[in-house]
Amino acid sequence: MTAFRSWRLLGACRGALALAGVAMLSLPAHADPAGETAMAALVDEVSGNSARLRMVLQAMPKGADLHNHLGGSVYAEDFLDVAAARGMCADEGITRIAPPPCPPERQIAAMASADPFTYAKLVDAISTRGYQKGIGPDLVSGHSQFFSSFGKFGPAFLGETPRWLADAYASAARNNLVYLELMYNPDRLSRYVAAGAEANAPEASMLEAAYRRDLPEVEALLGQTMEDVSRNHAQARARLGCDTKAAHEGCELAVRYLFSGMRGVAPAMAWRSLLAGFVLANRDPRFVGVNIVMPEDDPVALRDYDLHMAMFRFLEAKYPDVKVTMHAGELALGLVPPLDLEDHIAKAIDAGARRIGHGVGIAYEKAAPETLARMAREGIGVEINLTSNAVILGVKGGEHPLHLYRSMGVPVMLSTDDEGVLRSDMSNEYVRAVEQQGLRYPQLKEMTRASLEYAFVPGASLWRARQLGKPVSACSASFSDAGCTAFLAGSEKARLQARLETRLDAFERQTARFGRAQGVRAAGGG
Repeated sequence: MTAFRSWRLLGACRGALALAGVAMLSLPAHADPAGETAMAALVDEVSGNSARLRMVLQAMPKGADLHNHLGGSVYAEDFLDVAAARGMCADEGITRIAPPPCPPERQIAAMASADPFTYAKLVDAISTRGYQKGIGPDLVSGHSQFFSSFGKFGPAFLGETPRWLADAYASAARNNLVYLELMYNPDRLSRYVAAGAEANAPEASMLEAAYRRDLPEVEALLGQTMEDVSRNHAQARARLGCDTKAAHEGCELAVRYLFSGMRGVAPAMAWRSLLAGFVLANRDPRFVGVNIVMPEDDPVALRDYDLHMAMFRFLEAKYPDVKVTMHAGELALGLVPPLDLEDHIAKAIDAGARRIGHGVGIAYEKAAPETLARMAREGIGVEINLTSNAVILGVKGGEHPLHLYRSMGVPVMLSTDDEGVLRSDMSNEYVRAVEQQGLRYPQLKEMTRASLEYAFVPGASLWRARQLGKPVSACSASFSDAGCTAFLAGSEKARLQARLETRLDAFERQTARFGRAQGVRAAGGG
């Protein structure tokens, strides 16, 4: 049996167990209003106390993280751990991980214990930790610090995919997610993309010829690529102790992948990256869609934006079942000239995007009202990354368009973007939503439901016509009814949504857990 077939069998078994778990709960399909009201009151009560708010929202069940880059999900300390094991060094300026040899004082293996100050400086250099704490030269922007970090930890990233996958699964589970849609490009296809740096650049009118020329090479790589993915996933699960009595909670997480096209590179590489992504997602059900990444303000990305959209339209016509989400509108006034803020989100939607990542520049688009109305009408959601937008773009609080999207009826969901480099996690995004955006518990609950509703995981929704919280008729009475059990058996998405509802129901019954212990007086009380 191939590793890929083993993965499919494992998925089927886990799905059956999850379905049995939902059915055994005999949970009514409608949430207990009293529980939701009590939890809403608790979140209101603790909203002015960051520590208590974190405690509550960390425990809150959350649906999905739909915008999570594998490379950016890793914390600097984990990169340094790998670098130490490989005998790697810090460069002379303590700004990046470097290959050996080097003097003893720059060997990372000894640095943490022998020179913790230098070790801390290196952590700051390969993440945004120092920037966010006000450390470092004022000449370095959050944008520059963030994007430059990836080249600084690169030597430690390569060859450790199972470890990084396991860490991503574990973090999602630790933050009480039920589903992760992770941006992950298999190494074999990444090498194919990189090999196209000197290839002839396809113009929009030449895409058919480029497709016929390049497709056989990509298809020839698929078999081994899928085996690589299976092996990495299996090794990640082994690291978490899955299928043992000491299994980590991350073993129960549902996971799918997105392939990332590249926009800040030569046109030939951009084309090869998108072609590889569409072909893989069309063949391998673990890859549920294609994205496009790299800084949107990069001169090449700006120059070739329309060409990239043409590539998407061409490939979507070839592979109509492949779903698309795009980074679009990850821009701010001053970062680029106003002209570059006029239409990126609208063009992404015209080119087939079913979700928009970031979308920060929406208010500056010349057809913003029409674009927002279309997103609401067609159910095109926006992946909001509050920490990322604050650090990279300097956009937060009232400048952020989260409330604009909500006010126009656009589906909104919170996501992490690059939690390792940004020193954040999903629970922190929820805390920011309360403290910096003034959201209350019912709005958080709506967004966590939306994250599964607009996920690319296959299957019919538990909810009627995008009316979150209103189950389909088969499940209107109870998830354990025979009709609902049959419905859930046929839809992975609905099973995940039902799992989230059972967890939310249990969470909302536990408000006393987060209050003062019985019989304990408040400090200073009489």
